Amino acid sequence: MAKSPDTPPLVIWAVSDGRAGMESQVVGLANAIAAKRKAQVLVKRVAWKGRIGRLPWWLNPFPLRALKPESGIAPPWPDIWLAAGRATLPLSIRIKAWSKNATFVVQTQDPRMPTSLFDLVIPPKHDRLQGENVFPITGSPNGVNAKRLKAELARFKKLIAPLPHPRVAVVIGGKSKAHNLSVERAAAIAHEIELPLAQEGGSVMVTFSRRTPDAARALLTARLKHMPGVIWDGEGENPYFAFLAAADYILVTEDSTNMATDAASTGKPVFIVKMEGESLKFRLFHEDLERLGAARPFGGAFHKWKYPPLAETDRAAAEVLRRYDERAPA
Repeated sequence: MAKSPDTPPLVIWAVSDGRAGMESQVVGLANAIAAKRKAQVLVKRVAWKGRIGRLPWWLNPFPLRALKPESGIAPPWPDIWLAAGRATLPLSIRIKAWSKNATFVVQTQDPRMPTSLFDLVIPPKHDRLQGENVFPITGSPNGVNAKRLKAELARFKKLIAPLPHPRVAVVIGGKSKAHNLSVERAAAIAHEIELPLAQEGGSVMVTFSRRTPDAARALLTARLKHMPGVIWDGEGENPYFAFLAAADYILVTEDSTNMATDAASTGKPVFIVKMEGESLKFRLFHEDLERLGAARPFGGAFHKWKYPPLAETDRAAAEVLRRYDERAPA
């Protein structure tokens, strides 16, 4: 729907508990919407008093009373509420009532409750959630696009420019409900990376997640530090997006939807690195990436191919605006 130049900007809240994996989804989606429609994006980090945040949503009937003041959840309410994560659910299911049905409520991921409580749910396809107000996407919303990659690469130019090609970004996750990264598996991954680089030359750009076990991090660092490259030690600014932008190839462990989605959004060859453990959902996700031509299992060798960068966040942003414009008047 065309908007007049005089139309005030949309007010969009990107709501999560502040964890990087959750916040990146809603901030990425909010910014993608703002790229299509004049909007003001406000980041909100939900913080609960005491142990209330650990309770199921149905045991938190008066959530505004249970919030810490720094959460900033108070009127005037936004035009669009984008939320991710269990911590936001007690608020997401009530914001329509508080705003007298003026706020359009979007929840990413599978909320594991009736989707009718939201205006739109945007889960990953591998969650296999269906419904009239469900818009599944491959992976998760993110903030990776050509403009951001270019800016991040320029910001870390001094660090990355001297590195020889082929440059291999190595994105390491860690322990989750379905997967683990033992010292033994970390040693095997290091060996799998060393061999092709020893043959082809090149360099590594390694970054770890908060979930990477300390022992696995230490071993990978020790085994790869002799190679040309950069291993981010967690100090200072994170060059994660610059690594993705600079890479000729990207290796990403199989435990994270967000990291693999980020990698596939670059258009670079993405190799999925096996960990310990198994998950049907992740297998379906990786198969979806393979069908799109974005990713392949890592077999100890690098090779190039081309595919259109994954642009699911942009597609989801268009759907949010379409449904926001078409919804029945309050």
